[in-house]
Amino acid sequence: MNRINTVLESEYIEQDYTTNDLLESIDAICSEECKTSFYLSARRILDLVLSLVVSVPIAIVVLITGIFVKLDSKGPILFKQERAGKNGKAFTIYKIRTMSHAPLDETRDMVWTEKDDCRITKVGKVIRKVRLDELPQIINVIKGDMSFVGPRPETVVLTEKFNESIPDFNKRLMVQPGITGLAQVNGGYDLSAEEKIVFDLQYIENVCFWEDIKILFATVKVIFMREGAR
Repeated sequence: MNRINTVLESEYIEQDYTTNDLLESIDAICSEECKTSFYLSARRILDLVLSLVVSVPIAIVVLITGIFVKLDSKGPILFKQERAGKNGKAFTIYKIRTMSHAPLDETRDMVWTEKDDCRITKVGKVIRKVRLDELPQIINVIKGDMSFVGPRPETVVLTEKFNESIPDFNKRLMVQPGITGLAQVNGGYDLSAEEKIVFDLQYIENVCFWEDIKILFATVKVIFMREGAR
C-alpha cells in the first residue's frame, strides 16, 4: 500500500491508495471522460490559449537561461530525447540542457536522472530547482505531442523497463503526457517510479478539466513558493 499526500486539497489530508485498486477503475474511467470529445477539445483549447499567452515570456527566459548554460559548460542549449507519448507513440521532447554534454549512445536513455546526479551542471542545478528546463516543451504542446498537464513522459527504453517490473506501468500511456502533473506537484524528482505511477493513476482516475486547472495552480505554488515539493 502506498500512502500519499496531495497538495491539491485545501488541507494536507493523508489518503491511502493501492495501485491494484486504481488499476481496476482505469479502463472504465478512460472510456468515459478522458476520451470524450468535449474534454479533449477543452483540453486542447486550454493548451493552445496558454501557449499563446506564455510563448513570448518563455522565449525570453529560454534565451537568457541559454546564455548561462553556454557559459557554464560546453554543448548545445537544448536537449532532445525520444519519449513515449499517448498510446506508446514516440516523439521528440525538448528541454534546456542541465547536464554535461556527452555523445549520444543507447545507454543514455536507460538511466533515470536522480536529484543529485553528478552529471548535472552548476547552472543545471538552479534550472532544475525552478523547473526552467521544462519550458521548451511548449513546442511539444503546440505540436500536440504533449499537454500542459498529464503524466510525465519517460523514454521508450525506461517505459519498457518499468513496465516489466511495475505491473501495468504503461497504463499511464492511456492519456496524453504533460509538462506538469500530479506527481510533479507532490515530489517531482524525489519520487521513485513506483511512487510516481500511483500519482499518475490517481490523476487518470480523476481526470477532468477542473483537475487540470488545479494542477496548473499547484505547479505555480511549487515553483514560486516551494509548496508541495519534497
